[in-house]
Amino acid sequence: MQEGTMVATSYSVSKLVYSHIKRLFDIIISIMALLILSPVFLIVIIAIKLESKGHAIFTQERIGLNGELFKLYKFRSMIENADQVLFDLLESNEDLALEYKINKKLKHDPRITKIGALIRKTSIDELPQLLNVLKGEMSLIGNRPYLPREKEDMGVYYDEIIKSKPGITGLWQTSGRNKTTFKARCKCEADYSKNASLRRDIKIFFKTFAVLFKGL
Repeated sequence: MQEGTMVATSYSVSKLVYSHIKRLFDIIISIMALLILSPVFLIVIIAIKLESKGHAIFTQERIGLNGELFKLYKFRSMIENADQVLFDLLESNEDLALEYKINKKLKHDPRITKIGALIRKTSIDELPQLLNVLKGEMSLIGNRPYLPREKEDMGVYYDEIIKSKPGITGLWQTSGRNKTTFKARCKCEADYSKNASLRRDIKIFFKTFAVLFKGL
């Protein structure tokens, strides 16, 4: 067997082992977290329903592994018809339109409710994604689950990013998520997909808690 073939085979085996270990970790942790956090789910659902109209949990189509679309679950942190309100805002306000074009988000988003601001700050709004992890659509560690309309703006980074499952947390979230542009975020996440490893995932997993506590 030639040296190049041996290296390629070894790499493939390594990636397969990594994939299986990661999936096992995802299943165990997501089941444990769903059981432990069930009281939190109930409290958040009641709080959201009391503050504003609409479902407490909403689904939204996102880009998954290999570009396949899936329904992502989140606690609703915005008013009803948030997407339409956003489009109206961007059409009527050039400054907001420019900000959104660069960052794909608004620093002071008027669509966010009071409860929404709280659960976003603590990342509680992401907890329903544990169901996506259990279903195999997402991983605990991975890239941000991008919107289909963001595909074009992902540019040359798209093909590399979709080689990994989207994650609840990841390299971008633990690297100053409020301080980067959309392009810088994509570059960061393409790097994660290209160099994904168990050691890197473990580092991101524990760093996530440090980031959360720092933001409280």
